[in-house]
Amino acid sequence: MSAAGDRLTAGLYQAGWAGVKRLPQPAVTALGRSAADAAWRRRGAGVRRLEANLARVVPGASEARLRRLSRAGMRSYTRYWLESFRLPSYTPRQLMDAIDVQDVHHLTDGLDSGRGVVLALPHMGNWDLAGAWVTTELKTPFTTVVERLKPEALYDRFVAYRETLGMEVLPHTGGTAFGTLARRLRAGGLVCLVADRDLSSTGIDVTFFGETARMPGGPAALAQQTGALLLPVTLWYDSNPVMTARVHPPIAVPEEGNRRERTRTMTQELADVFAAAVAGHPWDWHMLQRFWLCDLEPRKGSG
Repeated sequence: MSAAGDRLTAGLYQAGWAGVKRLPQPAVTALGRSAADAAWRRRGAGVRRLEANLARVVPGASEARLRRLSRAGMRSYTRYWLESFRLPSYTPRQLMDAIDVQDVHHLTDGLDSGRGVVLALPHMGNWDLAGAWVTTELKTPFTTVVERLKPEALYDRFVAYRETLGMEVLPHTGGTAFGTLARRLRAGGLVCLVADRDLSSTGIDVTFFGETARMPGGPAALAQQTGALLLPVTLWYDSNPVMTARVHPPIAVPEEGNRRERTRTMTQELADVFAAAVAGHPWDWHMLQRFWLCDLEPRKGSG
């Protein structure tokens, strides 16, 4: 993207944060549906990729059903953005009313144990809303890692936004994130990681809806190295305005195998939890990028 394009993109996001939070909720809902449907009708690269991914999730779905699912997916994805734009203006009461957290005892028991907790989430629902709930309701700060976006001004805005919600944000690049996360966990802290799409060359191959995908091994590796609990979390929207979050039971570190083998086993278990949630709410899986290995472009230098 050109420098001018970078400035335009950053400006549009800045307008979203500045303007959407001032609108009444019915207007935001209508705006989101209109924007999502317009993008869906254009059927650009993101929508086509979403439909290709959904075809794996819902095998045998007709073209008409995939189109319905992708429209619902775009509406869910737009809802995520509009909610995120409005989150900094939420009162604690509005935040509590926006999310229903199930089985939270897995998280609170883990934190009370002093072992440290790794929460691993897929790209479902609104992970920023879930994070804001943790810092507001549980009064627990946490550390996370985000992809370094371009333009740089957009990345800086995302970091500043998440820091206002009580998150410590580390860049994905730079090579120091893992060590910092490990130190936070050894001190009994909380780490939250979006963990269904690998952004490195060191991910773990897993079976996901019958095909091979690559997911980050960091959550499992951190749990092994620090003794922290690894808890999957899944998020979805129902027909009402409230998002549902579920904290799943911890994924245990296997007793047998070397470190790489244990990481692979734990990451596959994580993938299985994610797959069950995606199968139940496919429109809430915001995966508009290539995901399965057979769809990815070969890395430079590969055979």
